[in-house]
Amino acid sequence: MKLEQLKSLFSLLKIPDLYGRYITNSDIEKCLKKIPDSISSVVGYSVEQRPIYCLKFGKGNKKVLMWSQMHGNESTTTKALFDCFNLFLTNNAISNSILDTCTILVIPILNPDGAERYTRLNANDIDLNRDAQDLSQPESKILRKTFDEFKPDFCFNFHGQRTIYNVGGTGNSSILSFLSPAQNEQRTLTNNRKEAMALIVEINSMLQQVIPHGVARYDDGFNLNCVGDTFQSLGVPTVLFEAGHYPSDYNREEVRYLMFLAILKALETVTNGIDISTHEDYFKIPENAKQFYDIIIRNTKLDEVSSQSVDLGIQYQETLINHKIDFVPKVEIISNLDGFYGHREIDAKYKLVKSQNGTTIKVANENDFVLINNEKISLKP
Repeated sequence: MKLEQLKSLFSLLKIPDLYGRYITNSDIEKCLKKIPDSISSVVGYSVEQRPIYCLKFGKGNKKVLMWSQMHGNESTTTKALFDCFNLFLTNNAISNSILDTCTILVIPILNPDGAERYTRLNANDIDLNRDAQDLSQPESKILRKTFDEFKPDFCFNFHGQRTIYNVGGTGNSSILSFLSPAQNEQRTLTNNRKEAMALIVEINSMLQQVIPHGVARYDDGFNLNCVGDTFQSLGVPTVLFEAGHYPSDYNREEVRYLMFLAILKALETVTNGIDISTHEDYFKIPENAKQFYDIIIRNTKLDEVSSQSVDLGIQYQETLINHKIDFVPKVEIISNLDGFYGHREIDAKYKLVKSQNGTTIKVANENDFVLINNEKISLKP
């Protein structure tokens, strides 16, 4: 798979109807109108009776089940999937090879109610990724029914992660992360887990050419209530894909492209066959850490009399306003943050820092800007 070729293809395939972080059923329905009816169907309905769509591509013996937006506010992978769909619908050597070998079943938005609200949970305030055993929600039942009837050989579970993650204690943002979930308390390295690990190794090998030191993995703590752990326990190699933060890419359009690459590399690897002997290289991928803030203002004085300086850790609160996501800067911590990194770092140079109202800054304050020595400094992305 040639990266330059894929980059050129992506510029042609990227779907303009899907942009930014707020992606709902109404957005993908515009795209579905351009896809043959024989490919898409409705497999059920959410708590609030929104349709849950499913698309089927290919005719091969290797069956791959994918789902995205199980958490309604994790939309980057949905955009990347539709870009892949565009490729699948073209007469292209890459897609032809995949679709001759694989049959791919995709639920692009499993949680349309959460997507509408821009929340992780569904309309009953349930985390669908903790409902794999109880199956208390209609969305959970739909996914499990699809799994049981399709009998996949591989499962790809798509998510998005916060900007707080970094790669293994470094100052590198965790741009994409992966996990081969455990399937029991002992975290046994079964053959299906090894297959998932070897698949991630192949994806990581390609991504290192594009985002060196920008890939991490999650720890494999076991929780059978999680969908990935459940499907892995049923003997199906399952891979968790997490879209993270690329520098300054708060709309996650750069990450969208990287996820497009990751999906296609995963499918190519399934197509060509997986060498599980490479699974040990999975453990060479650094684990995720949580050492990032969106902004750190270093060396600040919060009042005239204090002789000590502190750092301000600021995190964006993603707020849905008029069908768009507004990134509201909120002070999360006031402390010495020497062990942390900021996606943006501001040196106050031991000057007085005030809130946008000219008052003393406190934890939980929301400020679009701050005053550093009376100079207005914007905090918006």
